[in-house]
Amino acid sequence: ELDIPVFHDDQHGTAVVVIAALLNALKIVGKNIEDLKVVVTGVGAAGVATTNLMMLSGIKNILGFDRAGILHRGREYENNETKAWFAEKTNPDNVKGGIDDAMKGADLFIGLSAPGVISIDQVKTMNKDPIVFAMANPDPEIWPEEVEGIVKVMATGRSDYPNQVNNALCFPGLFRGVLDARSKEINDSMKLAAARAIADGVPSRHLNNDYIMPSIFDKSVVRKVASEVAKAAKESGA
Repeated sequence: ELDIPVFHDDQHGTAVVVIAALLNALKIVGKNIEDLKVVVTGVGAAGVATTNLMMLSGIKNILGFDRAGILHRGREYENNETKAWFAEKTNPDNVKGGIDDAMKGADLFIGLSAPGVISIDQVKTMNKDPIVFAMANPDPEIWPEEVEGIVKVMATGRSDYPNQVNNALCFPGLFRGVLDARSKEINDSMKLAAARAIADGVPSRHLNNDYIMPSIFDKSVVRKVASEVAKAAKESGA
């Protein structure tokens, strides 16, 4: 409602860095973004923003999961318009059930919820070469050492494990780009440009299972994000 750009970092910053991590993880597993089955636990602000950016990136099959199970059409959401929207826009096959049902055949798990939400047995039912982003902090939905040798690419929100998916990779460069372009808003084109710029911060020759995200101390990432965000702002008319 303000006449200046507003950005909720825990919401849209999370979405941007998740997309960045996913772009690089897909290069390792050799899968197409359009073919993914994705499970998202935690359908709050970050979960919804991340899902929206995933859909804009071409992902069609997304299952959201909260304490009552999979979000599907036909479930009662009372006055929660956000969850009703989520159920309408995702889950194309209208799958019902619990986390066991959601995880079967999934290519990507995104945890924005609570510790211990998924088990090793559930991860074992995922598709070949699964990707797991367990980002609950400080304790993730499942610990990396629990799924070593099962998960192809593992990421968390923690700094003491490889592949930290950290909002700090997004907002300094994003704001610099917004200010440079004197943008009136921060739109989806700008967020996706930031995600691609962050992903490009890992040189292709160095990309591997334990290195899909650049360091937050890499100043070139900020410059690249700022440049790409400013360009996207101008191209989108913002």
